Amino acid sequence: MPDEDEAVAWLRELGAERIANPGGTLFTHLVRVRELLADWGARPALRQAGLCHAFYGTDGFATALLPVTRRAELAAAIGTEAEAIVYFYASFDRTASYPLFGDGEAAVRDRFTGLVHCPAPSLRRDFAELTAANELDLARNDRAFREEYGAELLSLFGRLRGLLSEPAWRECRAGLGG
Repeated sequence: MPDEDEAVAWLRELGAERIANPGGTLFTHLVRVRELLADWGARPALRQAGLCHAFYGTDGFATALLPVTRRAELAAAIGTEAEAIVYFYASFDRTASYPLFGDGEAAVRDRFTGLVHCPAPSLRRDFAELTAANELDLARNDRAFREEYGAELLSLFGRLRGLLSEPAWRECRAGLGG
């Protein structure tokens, strides 16, 4: 497993400490997401993906630290499994894919390529867990975000319940008012 210190150094080098994010900077948000995943017992690759989930930007956060054309570099730094989770998270077209995502074999749309595919169950679980950690961190650190999106997120995570670990689901209910 690649060293997390290398990913942290790269985040700093690419300016994550200078990008505003609820509760501080993008860097502090990414570290908190990794820590929350660790608290839930996530394996190293998912924790590493949590730390790096915004490298390519996301459907809800356009700022990217790297273009997707540099996937091989990120994979070399954090491992291919973690990078695949980061790419899936970044490429997930929320509008097209969220409505049926909790269904076992529903297709998802890649917002970078436009391709539609059915991800493996393990990748679905990783995505759900990472999404919960990300959104819960935002809700914890931005009252306006929590007030505006809390009920919607709780509904989303209720639909994704079968994909979430028990600790993640408990935290969703507690942190989003369920």
